Amino acid sequence: MNFSDSFNVWNYQNVLAFVFAINEINNNPDLLPNITLGFHIVDNCLNEERAISGMLDIISGGNVPTPNYRCGLSHNLVAFVDGISTRLTLLFARMFGIYKVPQLHKYLKHIKFTNSGGEKLTIDDNRRIDAKYDILNWAIYSNQTLHSIKVGSYDHQNASQGLTVNGNLIRWSPAFSQTPRSACSETCLAGYRKTSKAGYPACCYDCIPCPEGQITNVTDMERCITCPITQWPNAKKDTCLDKVIIYLSYEEELAMSISFSSIFFFFLTCLVMAVFNKYRTTPIVKANNQNLSYVLLFSLKMCFLCPLIFIGQPIKLACMTRQTVFSIIFSISLSSILAKTITVVIVFHATKPGSKLKNLMGSKVSVSIVIFCSFVQVVICACWLGISPPFPQYNMEDEVGKIIAECNEGSLIGFYCVLGYLGVLASVSFIIAFLARDLPDTFNEAKFITFSMLVFCSVWVSFIPAYMSAKGKYVVAVEIFAILASSLALLGCIFIPKCYIILVKPECNTRDFVKRGIA
Repeated sequence: MNFSDSFNVWNYQNVLAFVFAINEINNNPDLLPNITLGFHIVDNCLNEERAISGMLDIISGGNVPTPNYRCGLSHNLVAFVDGISTRLTLLFARMFGIYKVPQLHKYLKHIKFTNSGGEKLTIDDNRRIDAKYDILNWAIYSNQTLHSIKVGSYDHQNASQGLTVNGNLIRWSPAFSQTPRSACSETCLAGYRKTSKAGYPACCYDCIPCPEGQITNVTDMERCITCPITQWPNAKKDTCLDKVIIYLSYEEELAMSISFSSIFFFFLTCLVMAVFNKYRTTPIVKANNQNLSYVLLFSLKMCFLCPLIFIGQPIKLACMTRQTVFSIIFSISLSSILAKTITVVIVFHATKPGSKLKNLMGSKVSVSIVIFCSFVQVVICACWLGISPPFPQYNMEDEVGKIIAECNEGSLIGFYCVLGYLGVLASVSFIIAFLARDLPDTFNEAKFITFSMLVFCSVWVSFIPAYMSAKGKYVVAVEIFAILASSLALLGCIFIPKCYIILVKPECNTRDFVKRGIA
């Protein structure tokens, strides 16, 4: 064994420990049975040149080391051990690797022994040792003495807490201003996950935010966790929160304004109906088919109240009734307007000499039209409810992080048949009223009906693309707007002009003025 000029007591202690370990292995027949270990120690003096020279001396033997040549009867070299310098250890590993010389570990398998502390240890076929280890912190005092402090332990059989370290017990050298880190990256906080960096060691990584709908609730997680379908991550993406259930609620400003408008127009229609009832004996009221006017006004009152069914959290009863009630009431309104239009045409042609239409001038025809057209809509709604009725559902797809409580219309065919039938009634009324617009002024109500149907159809034609593109609670708001706007069009175009004559120009509410077309 050679020593450099500068004797290092710490290296000498390592040599003594190594020699002691070799002797312990050789003296214990259970560790390496039928194998005796020897050793050849060379002091490398932490110098690469001396290290290579010592390595060749070990491999070749003799006074003059020669690469790839073994002198004399030297023993077989089965392993080398070095651990003082990482730089020299890597050098040894590369050089000895050429000669296929490993760490001693290939012989350490399927061994049972008892250590000096009386513990029974086992090394299995995979060279894993069934043992517990103490983690020691060696402290060097000013008097050059060593002292070991147990700061933790390792037990590979304990899956949950195999490695435990108490950082408060570790005594770091004054050269460290803070606890050294073994990673080349900062800790990934909750809400982020680790992703490996190409070309870097495993301890080097980047931290990237979790994608939408996923979280991490502890640091340094490699995978994000997907939130349950009824939950959504918070802003930091470190916990899952219950999704907000949204619908058109009465507490919202939009719903309150709709409710106010609905009730206001309802009372406005009641006021118009009261005016018509008070002046029911006047020519302007009689000339416009009084009974049909009352039916139309009553149905319009119900139309203005329909939006109230659409507001609030959808339940099964509300989903089943709101479209059907709305469609049947609107069918009554449109049937009444259709009956009014047909009555105008019949009255005009019945006044001609020899006309056979005089038999159709009674109220039975108009009542029959209203009942028949409304009944058709009732049959369509009954089939819709019987085959595939609407039902409440939670929509979790349209808006991120929210649950939309809405009504699924069930059969879309049934829903569009209901709307389509209303379109047919409105179109027929518009066409007949348009063709009758040039009748003598005595029967000029057809002009008001034509304009009201034009506005009505325009509202519902624009409703279709708006309804298809809207999402969430605004789908309901779009339909409510269409209901209020079209109902107001019928009320304003047909009845408001007559109320103006009745209340503001009573001198025009005479039979002569009506015949001359003032009304």
